[in-house]
Amino acid sequence: MTNKQPIGVFDSGIGGTTILKELIKELPNEDFIYYADTINAPYGEKSKEEIIALCVKNVNWLLNKGCKLIVVACNTATTNAISYLREHYDVPFIGIEPAIKPAALHSKTQNIGVLATKGTLSSPLFHKTMKTHASDVKIHEVIGKGLVRHMEQGDFDSLTLRNLLNSYVSPLLEKQIDFLVLGCTHYPYLIPLLKEMLPSEVLIIDSGLAVAKQTSRILKKEVLKCQNDNSIGKICFFGNGTTELLKIIQKTHFIDYKTLLIDN
Repeated sequence: MTNKQPIGVFDSGIGGTTILKELIKELPNEDFIYYADTINAPYGEKSKEEIIALCVKNVNWLLNKGCKLIVVACNTATTNAISYLREHYDVPFIGIEPAIKPAALHSKTQNIGVLATKGTLSSPLFHKTMKTHASDVKIHEVIGKGLVRHMEQGDFDSLTLRNLLNSYVSPLLEKQIDFLVLGCTHYPYLIPLLKEMLPSEVLIIDSGLAVAKQTSRILKKEVLKCQNDNSIGKICFFGNGTTELLKIIQKTHFIDYKTLLIDN
């Protein structure tokens, strides 16, 4: 591996682009390759074995593109497959976990809501994280069934989506939560709707910034960080299904960056 090689980022669809945005802010000189496994979205309703198999396929694809580090920009993929990936590959991996720790540290009501997929909430890694960092607070879990499908179809604001999201948020408000942890990388795209539904004292927290900081630390530790501070990195987007939604995300959220979208 050399520090001139790109960083690979993958997710089951567009969700990981919320992580990619934070990575670019933290590491503007790095090249990135983003891979959307849209055909197999969502991961949250699949078995652990299926998720591992899909992650292996995605990792092999990114390694064939010469990636020096891979960000598993999917909570479900991380919680179910990150240990397997680290055991079977030499490349560094950065995973995504719900940001329970900072929420637990700062909660005043001692009640935290977690909105995530079934695959994340049922994983051993999630329960280990909860036991380690949130043993003194009450964690109220809600499975956001159907939310990813809406977003992968380009629906970010329909009445049907609003009603579905509200059905998940309302029970959490009855528990007097003061933090809502987003446990899926797709969900930050729902923040505008969530802010309409939540009282101002309920804070929304996701993992994007923490992941970007950890990626920077690992790059430095492994001596893989790009040393050319005078150049702006480029971003290549790939998808194995329809890329129309990825094109929209690229144009609306990455307009200030040098990007290239290639239908795979």
